[in-house]
Amino acid sequence: MASIQKPVGTKDLLPDEAKFWQKFRETAFEIFGRYGYVPIETPVFEQTDLFVRGIGQATDVVSKEMFTAISGENLKTLLGGGHIKSKSRLSLRPEGTAGVVRAVAENGLITQGGAPVKLSYAGPMFRAERPQDGRQRQFNQVGIECLGAGEPTIDAEGIIMLMRFFEAIGIPADAMRLLVNSMGCEKCRPAYREKVRAFILEHADALCEECQRRADTNPLRAFDCKKEGCHAVMAEAPRIVDNLCEECHEHYDAVKGLLDATGVSYQEDYTLVRGLDYYTRTVFEVQVIEGMGAQNAIGGGGRYDKLMAEIGGNPAPGFGFALGYERCKIALEANGFKLEPAMAYDFYIACVDDSVRPLAFNVLQTLRDAGFRGDLDHQHRSLKSQFKQAGKLGASRVVVLGPDEVAQGMAKVRDMASHEEVNVPLDQVAAAFAE
Repeated sequence: MASIQKPVGTKDLLPDEAKFWQKFRETAFEIFGRYGYVPIETPVFEQTDLFVRGIGQATDVVSKEMFTAISGENLKTLLGGGHIKSKSRLSLRPEGTAGVVRAVAENGLITQGGAPVKLSYAGPMFRAERPQDGRQRQFNQVGIECLGAGEPTIDAEGIIMLMRFFEAIGIPADAMRLLVNSMGCEKCRPAYREKVRAFILEHADALCEECQRRADTNPLRAFDCKKEGCHAVMAEAPRIVDNLCEECHEHYDAVKGLLDATGVSYQEDYTLVRGLDYYTRTVFEVQVIEGMGAQNAIGGGGRYDKLMAEIGGNPAPGFGFALGYERCKIALEANGFKLEPAMAYDFYIACVDDSVRPLAFNVLQTLRDAGFRGDLDHQHRSLKSQFKQAGKLGASRVVVLGPDEVAQGMAKVRDMASHEEVNVPLDQVAAAFAE
């Protein structure tokens, strides 16, 4: 019988990497916490309508990449030609923003006259993409969302916070580039969209079929096409920075001014639109300069001042970003990063024979209760094999118990680095470890 393997596009995080993923999240939450962000957990699946209304029907994420989750009973209904209610149409989350915004609206977290709501999250997302290095069907993201404040200071501090995080996990500042742009607002973007649509139609022969279709569905997404020919054509398209209303110009200039004042370097990229429909005004992306090829984006986000109202909540401005764990790990590896062992033991207890095992087990629990990490032999190995096992587990000390030591009320403790041995009273082993 053939063995069952993991689904295509997924990955097992084995102990060493699972430990790093834990540290990765903890580092993010610690840094984000300095800026007032607190954790939130939302379901991994939501009503499909949340993503359709929030992200946009015309986006690739919604139209091509979402995984639909359906119960067996509802599947029978559909196969029988029936219909299921919208609240029963569920999809695995392809990104984190829509779910967090839904949670804020549903639970009334924004209070009149209160401070903006600042939330952070980490967890798996799901997209039916062609699997490749750094892009999986189940992947992990870390992100933040700020609801209830439209000031450019929120945008600037979010961008700075993300750059600080990347540096904290070990990606050098000079190995990254920060791209910024403005997407305008409902006042100035519609007219700009029509200009881009007209440009696409005028240059249709030089663009791919997908970009030609986007002229009618979402013209600005043509800027995000990865085909070199399309990218070269769209570089000559009208620039949104030349079509911003006065308020959007002021907001964009303020964000750049705040970044300048804090010494954060950036490049303006007038073709940067990100991939989701909900963005307004500020958008940004962080890329790795070398070592990742075309798939070099490790994080990004922007402002989404209309999203709360679009999903049925009270209107409130928003800002957020997300970063991909898998992409970040590739960037770290390009800079020499290697995973550390998941566990490094403080001690290992070696038994000379089975007669001392009950006592060894008690000493083991005493040391663990004192805060030390360790284990003993559970497989009746020889003393020599137990020392080898201690070395494989990275134990810094080995506590040797045999009939002679027990008769004297002592334990022999060997330092695995220096090979020095000392005799310690059994009731003082934990105290000796603490010295």
